[in-house]
Amino acid sequence: MGLSTLIKNSKPMQPMLNTAVRAARSAGDLILRSADNVNHLQIDQKGINDYASEVDRMAEREIINIIKTAYPDHSILAEESGEHAGNDFVWVIDPLDGTTNFLHGFPQYAVSIALKHKGRLEVGVVYDPLRDELFTAKRGGGAMLNNRRLRVTNKTSMKGTLIGTGFPFKNQQHLDAYLGMFKAVTIDSAGIRRAGSAALDLAYLAAGRLDGFWEIGLMEWDMAAGALLIKEAGGVITDFSFNDKYLESGNIIAASPRMHQLLYQLIQPHVTERLK
Repeated sequence: MGLSTLIKNSKPMQPMLNTAVRAARSAGDLILRSADNVNHLQIDQKGINDYASEVDRMAEREIINIIKTAYPDHSILAEESGEHAGNDFVWVIDPLDGTTNFLHGFPQYAVSIALKHKGRLEVGVVYDPLRDELFTAKRGGGAMLNNRRLRVTNKTSMKGTLIGTGFPFKNQQHLDAYLGMFKAVTIDSAGIRRAGSAALDLAYLAAGRLDGFWEIGLMEWDMAAGALLIKEAGGVITDFSFNDKYLESGNIIAASPRMHQLLYQLIQPHVTERLK
């Protein structure tokens, strides 16, 4: 597909991408202003190893306000406040992906905003406020980091690869299956990284900083924006059954086309019936 075709295909979504960028940057600024006062924040436990702070909620309100001001009829699916009914456009929002990192002062977290229309991802933004790195994607328009076009890596073997992952800390019933996957990938790769923000992990994969990624039990808001980034950077993303139901299942394998096949071959023998 030529550049002129990419521009033509993505042009209708540009105003919505601009809105997502504005919302992500505004939320990122709010998060940074709060970073020095973590010890004074109200923190709630939503589930096993699942926390939310008042910064998560404030950042989400900021994002929703900006989106609703621009597009009052659009629907919203947000981590903290859930579903907001509207039309066929759905904004999928994680206001602070990597809350546990943020609460510990561990510098790896991001804002993630995606837009779906009739179930198809159209816009994705992942913003790292600490490094001022803005990852953006439009369906058919490519993926960018600030002003640089992104491509996944083109390795053809597992040798020397750096693979990202996330531990199933909320889904510990899958720990044995995960450890089998971890062992298989560890033996064949140069290293595995678990940094604690799936949104940034997926953005890093799109940017060529990781060669592959897999995780069990993600939520849609964790990965919607990152999934579009990967697709628009030339990558492949599936669930553990080699289908495109990852947003529903939360189980994900992502990489370049060749690397995806290699990762899948390592992971698949350890996939239980409950993970299919």
